[in-house]
Amino acid sequence: MKKALLAATVVASTLTVAVVAAPAASASGWDLPWGGRHHGNSSVPFTEATVTAGADGAYTLKWNARGTKRVEIRANGKVVAKGGAQGEAVVGGLPAADRQWFDFEPERGEGLRLADRLIKLEGTTNFRDAGGYRTTNGQWVKMGEIYRSDALNKLTENDLAKLQRLRVKTVFDLRMESERTTDADKVPAGARYVVADVFAGSGSFQTMPKTPDEAVKAMVDAEKAMVSGEGGKKAYTQVFEGIERDRNRSVLFHCTAGKDRTGWANASLLTALGVPSETVMADYLASNDYRKAANDAILSHLPASHAAVYKPLLDVRPEYLNAGYDEVTAKFGSFDAYLEDGLGIDGRELKQLKKDLLVG
Repeated sequence: MKKALLAATVVASTLTVAVVAAPAASASGWDLPWGGRHHGNSSVPFTEATVTAGADGAYTLKWNARGTKRVEIRANGKVVAKGGAQGEAVVGGLPAADRQWFDFEPERGEGLRLADRLIKLEGTTNFRDAGGYRTTNGQWVKMGEIYRSDALNKLTENDLAKLQRLRVKTVFDLRMESERTTDADKVPAGARYVVADVFAGSGSFQTMPKTPDEAVKAMVDAEKAMVSGEGGKKAYTQVFEGIERDRNRSVLFHCTAGKDRTGWANASLLTALGVPSETVMADYLASNDYRKAANDAILSHLPASHAAVYKPLLDVRPEYLNAGYDEVTAKFGSFDAYLEDGLGIDGRELKQLKKDLLVG
């Protein structure tokens, strides 16, 4: 996007507001619109496992594990909850930690290591884990490997130290040159910084929309450009190859608000890993929850007529993400073809990616 269209998200990124009710790490199994549902014999019996951090410091744990009679959940090496194949528990009083991890251990089969998806930092609102989702064949995307975020220019020294402890090794900046110049990234010590400009060389998005309908169209067109534009193909190739090649993860990719360019990066990664479409959409739409307070604050300071135009620019909507998948079909024929022909990710690389990022 050029400056006009990015104005709303740039302004949004200047407000750092903590979201109390953040979506949990969760998964569900639904058919993919671009391919058949796959069934497999995963060694992980969990069909559901979630961790949700509360405002009071307690954690709500939920699980459902087929074919097992007993589940124990450990934190810091100690059993903090246990129950049958299906259960829910609230755990409090745990010592302070950068991230509180929980090991879900079934009576039989492979367990899961999960945390709340949101990474709480002083300088971001939409920094979260890309993992913790179940695939169509019953495997799970590992947490603590891939992160997605909004702009990093407001990170504090405490934030940077925390990201270093979370072993963030590579940072992909999906923003345009003007954004990078105005709000330069702060990255943790020792991390590799990579420019992956999604809209590099794009001549589109030169004017600010004047009506809500024009704003929606601009967002749809932007999503299509992410898929088939030369800048988008190059940038997401960099991200995918960087993830596949980096054996010292964690990897972080981000844009300004962490919702559009970052949203497609994560949606395409989860789709490549076999996460079902409804789960991918829920993860994409979660930016509306994480950014709600910041977006509401922006809109509250605008005249009603201006707010009506800005709101589609601040939102993520199903029609935006669906426009990306429609562009995949129109320009490449299938998602696998998009990965191979658009991003240069062949079958061998995809297999390695799944081997590295999935359990089960």
